[in-house]
Amino acid sequence: MEFSALLTSAGINIAFCALFLSLYSILRKQPHNYSVYFGRRLAEEKFRQQVDYFSFERLLPTAGWIVKAYWCTEEEIRRVAGLDSVVFLRLFIFSIRIFSITCLVCLFGVLPVNYHGQEMNHTYIPEESLNVFTIANMKEGSAMLWVHCVALYVITISACVLLFHEYKYIARKRLAHVTGSPPNPGHFSVLVRSIPKSGNELLDDTIRNFFVNYHGSSYLSHQMIYRKGNLQQFVDNAERAYRKFVRVKLSVFDQNVRSNLNRCGLCGVRASSFQLYRNKFVDAKKSDLSDPEVVEAQKDCPGAIVFFKTRYAAIVASQVLQSSNPMLWVTNLAPEPRDVYWSNLWVPYRQIWLRKIATLAASVAFMFVFIVPVAFVQSMMQLDQLKEMFPNLKGALKMSFCVRVVTGYLPSVVLLLSLYTVPPLMMRFSSFEGSISRSGRKTSACTKILFFNIWNVFFVNVLSGSVLNQLNVLTRPKDMPSMLAELVPKQATFFITYVLTSGWASLCSEILQVYNLVYNFFRKCVFCHQDNPEYAYSFPYQTEVPKVLLFNLLGFAFAIMAPLILPFLLVYFCLGYLVYRNQILNVYYPKYEMGGKLWPVMHNTIVFSLVLMQVIALGVFTIKKSPVATGFTILLLIGTILYSEYCRQRFSRIFHSYSAQDLIELDRDDEQSGRMQDIHQHLLDAYCQTPPGTGGGDNGQVPIEMIMEDPAQEVSDSSQELCDTVQEVSDSIQEHIDDK
Repeated sequence: MEFSALLTSAGINIAFCALFLSLYSILRKQPHNYSVYFGRRLAEEKFRQQVDYFSFERLLPTAGWIVKAYWCTEEEIRRVAGLDSVVFLRLFIFSIRIFSITCLVCLFGVLPVNYHGQEMNHTYIPEESLNVFTIANMKEGSAMLWVHCVALYVITISACVLLFHEYKYIARKRLAHVTGSPPNPGHFSVLVRSIPKSGNELLDDTIRNFFVNYHGSSYLSHQMIYRKGNLQQFVDNAERAYRKFVRVKLSVFDQNVRSNLNRCGLCGVRASSFQLYRNKFVDAKKSDLSDPEVVEAQKDCPGAIVFFKTRYAAIVASQVLQSSNPMLWVTNLAPEPRDVYWSNLWVPYRQIWLRKIATLAASVAFMFVFIVPVAFVQSMMQLDQLKEMFPNLKGALKMSFCVRVVTGYLPSVVLLLSLYTVPPLMMRFSSFEGSISRSGRKTSACTKILFFNIWNVFFVNVLSGSVLNQLNVLTRPKDMPSMLAELVPKQATFFITYVLTSGWASLCSEILQVYNLVYNFFRKCVFCHQDNPEYAYSFPYQTEVPKVLLFNLLGFAFAIMAPLILPFLLVYFCLGYLVYRNQILNVYYPKYEMGGKLWPVMHNTIVFSLVLMQVIALGVFTIKKSPVATGFTILLLIGTILYSEYCRQRFSRIFHSYSAQDLIELDRDDEQSGRMQDIHQHLLDAYCQTPPGTGGGDNGQVPIEMIMEDPAQEVSDSSQELCDTVQEVSDSIQEHIDDK
């Protein structure tokens, strides 16, 4: 590819970016688009919509959103969006820092050396082949290869120092999150599955007797997990009707009326007389364990949530074997109530390992099937193959501009469109695995998408042209460094255009929210529906984290191979930092908190990228016959692996477990302050089940916290309860009017 084709692709993407950003600055000011661009604020009822009147200022593009996004502090982001958003933005901060250093080193040191690597007559730069800017232009045995080796050391050492600083900083943030957050019901609760059933006693009694016998000093209570049908669906619909009724009340009257709705300490939702009445009703019904409906429901119970008096007791109970048979009384620390993935709690524990094997096999099969569209993308970059595939386009392909667009822009667009099918499928695979939490399912999907991107976007695009066709990529693993060293520089042009298309343009598409904008237009203008604050989108970590990590890998892999990619990557990271800060503050609603658990995945992927960069450089120095640079690269490779192991030993366990010191101190503080009794009272109301069809997926709804329902609850009583609630709310409204 010529340099002019790269300029054409860059010009097209810059034009799209300018258009999308201008449209966003205009559309976000229109009142009917508030649900699209301010979904989080509407969901939290903290955004007061403006009067829908025409103003000329609403039609002018402005950059005020950039200023607001940039000057918002990290603590404000943590308060409104949680620690996970802070960790995600720290990934951008690290990327901006390391690639600023890499740009300075490679653009002013490595790039001139590559350009003058061989004695040749250079033409006008736009007509130059991009290969002259890569390390492939260096001649064998060149003494200037030491410049690449020094740049490799500078990049690696800088990345390791910055990574260690970020790991240490985020570890402190996670510890502060654990000790400084309000009491989490998940810290007192243990999920118990694979409970042995006895024909002589109810399952409820079996659970109680077991934990009283072996955890008598710390056992508090337990809650059964039931399958639910049409009866629960009716009660859930009544709950939604009640919430809508309250929302209308709050939108009509002054904020003072909200004082009538008290805050439930652990659930994070409003506790009204409706819920208090339900609690009394459920408690009354629970005493009737001889009811045939209760007995029948317990036969279909997949497990239970057991509550303990202290955090430390719950952690210990979740980590030790409860029985000599490890397949019985299986315990895990329960996720927080909003994070529980109820549908997978019904999966028998003995099936989980089979599901994981099946999911792994399906993921690997899909990765190999996806080689077909990748091979098609690679063929689009070869003009001769393109003429053979589409003979009708031979006339158009004679025009230089068409050739530049087809070979420089369209391949990355086709690959980007193909990749849109990956996240939904990987989320399906992760759901089938049997994760008990939504965050666990999202983390699993994030890992699968990350592996998929690294293999299909990077390795397959690099190797598909020659190695995969010869089927020797697996038969000669020792030759992999030399293969990568030979093939990676040849694919530099494609990946530069991929950064432009999948990076710049996708960021602008993200901030414009194209899909939600079109959906909102039809919902309001065609079907005349009103805004529903219950519907808000959670941040798609499973798609955005792998994307950012892939760009980090591309930056490290091509840093000394083809430094021209670095300015485009740096622009992507700077623009992405602003765009995602804006989206986190205004659009996405934090459904649950993962506590920064994705950072070890980010750290390990970046270390893998550094190792890959060094392996490719090792192959290049071997091919170019530079033994001194080869020896120093081997030393650097060993040092990087040792550094990774040190970080794993030093910080990794902080993200996967809790310290006894912190938990015991929290328990003591709660006991001395008298809060522990209130925590125990709210534990039974913290966990609630949602219908399998509505609560199972990330469907964009703000989680509706509901009290656990007894299966024997009758429909007539639920209906009467709803009527009583409506009457109570009406009475409170009338009292407010009388006070006025």
